[in-house]
Amino acid sequence: MKRNTGVLAAAATLLAALFSSPAWSDWQLNMPVGVTTISREVYGLHMLILWVCVVISVLVYGAMVYAIVKFRKSKDAQPSRFTHNTKAEVLWTSIPAIILIAMAIPAAESLVRIEDTTESSLTIKITGYQWRWHYDYIDDGVQFFSSLDRESNAARRRGSGIDPESVPNYLLEVDNPVVVPVDAKVRLLVTAGDVVHSWWVPDFAVKKDAIPGYINESWFQATEEGTFRGQCAELCGMDHGFMPIVVEVVSQEEYDEWLAERAQPALTLAE
Repeated sequence: MKRNTGVLAAAATLLAALFSSPAWSDWQLNMPVGVTTISREVYGLHMLILWVCVVISVLVYGAMVYAIVKFRKSKDAQPSRFTHNTKAEVLWTSIPAIILIAMAIPAAESLVRIEDTTESSLTIKITGYQWRWHYDYIDDGVQFFSSLDRESNAARRRGSGIDPESVPNYLLEVDNPVVVPVDAKVRLLVTAGDVVHSWWVPDFAVKKDAIPGYINESWFQATEEGTFRGQCAELCGMDHGFMPIVVEVVSQEEYDEWLAERAQPALTLAE
């Protein structure tokens, strides 16, 4: 009895520690809504398909439970004797087909919009390297590398003696973040200079592979200001886990000021 009590106490302690972990503060069942027009559209499509599947599951499992209870052996149920039923066969073939077509139409429309990079106001070429990103604002002549920030880089090293929890945004901070204006349609040209990488920011619903010698296109239009983080999502070598992505969405005025500060050194160098 004492042994069982001890086991239960240990299990309760473990569960309490698990649920009080800071990791649970960011844990959620559903996918994030995001902060871009496409991310919200993807979320809406996801919820639509989810509820369609929920309704189908309720109907199917409800019919199964009803049949199990209604025609159970204890009630001396007798099976029907027939070889086929044309009406039933037509129904169970046509209804799923209609449901699939109805779900495919909004999904196809969303896929077309996801790939439509026209009418963008800003174009950024993204090049992945082992293990950092290079950003080129093609229309504005601004270029820079973005790497893991020094604090995270120091804390990640074996024997550093630095507690990773003491570093803000550990392994998710960079020295040079990407800056874009709010409500602007940003076109992305994604490629790589060595091996395959993948540029991924969950809040933007953007994940594009960076392939050497090939350019993938994507876009986003952030409707909220703030700092949004991502990572390389393709195993690209030893330091794959140390290629964070940080995008700062700011007002148009702040963006113009940032662009002027960045463009001045490049202009001086060119002269």
